[in-house]
Amino acid sequence: MRKMLVLAAALSMTSPLFAADPAPVPYPEGYRHWVHVKSMTINQGHALYDAFGGIHHLYANKKAEQGYQSGKFADGSVIVFDLLEAKAADNTVQEGARKVLGVMHKDSRKYKGTGGWGFEGFKGDSKTERAVGKNAATACFQCHTAQKNSDYVFSTFRK
Repeated sequence: MRKMLVLAAALSMTSPLFAADPAPVPYPEGYRHWVHVKSMTINQGHALYDAFGGIHHLYANKKAEQGYQSGKFADGSVIVFDLLEAKAADNTVQEGARKVLGVMHKDSRKYKGTGGWGFEGFKGDSKTERAVGKNAATACFQCHTAQKNSDYVFSTFRK
């Protein structure tokens, strides 16, 4: 009995070492060929300007497109927000350099702790340099909890 208690105590102390981190969200290859959900611009003066100021284009894969229609996103749904600098010149606003490529990937098994969604931001034009990583719960999901009734998704499909 004593050996079992010692073993149980040892395992409980080391179990965080063996706890699997959620799988990293993959880069969404070919997303520009997906359905365009909508575009928007966050201008200076908006509360989120420092983090998200610029031009946003949102894209959805087929499963996410169906989720926008039904209000419930199935596993395999992927939503991308492509955030670009907004460059004002000659009475126009044009896309500048990419700031970040934000990705929401639905997998209710892998991402249980964040509403079934994996979150990531790929820096600039990089397909590998991650801006969120293991900080998804605080960097992304914390704000998305306000959208629980819409399956944690802020955007709506522009018809």
